[in-house]
Amino acid sequence: MGTRILTVEDDERIRTAVKMALEDEGWDVDEAETGEDAIGSFQRNPSDVVLIDIMLPGMDGFEVCRSIRRASDVPIVMVTARADTHDVVAGLEAGADDYLTKPFAPKELSARIRALLRRARSGDPAVSHLSFGDLEIVPEEGMVLKEGEEVHLTKTEFRLLVELASSPGRVFSREVLLERVWGYGYFGDGRLVDVHIRRLRTKIEQDPANPRHVVTVRGLGYKLQT
Repeated sequence: MGTRILTVEDDERIRTAVKMALEDEGWDVDEAETGEDAIGSFQRNPSDVVLIDIMLPGMDGFEVCRSIRRASDVPIVMVTARADTHDVVAGLEAGADDYLTKPFAPKELSARIRALLRRARSGDPAVSHLSFGDLEIVPEEGMVLKEGEEVHLTKTEFRLLVELASSPGRVFSREVLLERVWGYGYFGDGRLVDVHIRRLRTKIEQDPANPRHVVTVRGLGYKLQT
């Protein structure tokens, strides 16, 4: 089967342009005009990547993202008409992997999707079973345990943690993490890293406001503290 992309957009003109651009890349495209239609389409025929416009009639893009994320780890890209930090952060907090601001170039959209697909289809980094205090990471099983209890992480959160755990104590810049976790080069946005670090901390730290494991090194990036 070919790669299937679901695009959720209420503006028919934009939806048609995106569909044509994606089909030019050889991908199969499903379209949805509303959030309710998107959820039904995804349930009937799961996609490899989902593009969701934030401003939708009825159920907004944030709720669509949360609904799909509850059922699947499929890569999700939120699309917004504003570069507003609140919209960007809210989309990532809802479970999206990335975002795009309108208007965007078809080549940029395609590059983002290809990077997400490469990441989704690649194996997890080769790190052995690791323990850090109350935290255990078992990459070969895709599992993280906190005090012996399994913690559910999204694929992005898991890959981010494993990347940090590959070199405990090493400081990783946002740029390096964008390249290694998202597969992005120059077009990545450091906010992707910051929001996912924050989400990761809420799941693995006893006190996310004062993290013990995933530590910020001001002006440089993040490290996994041993």
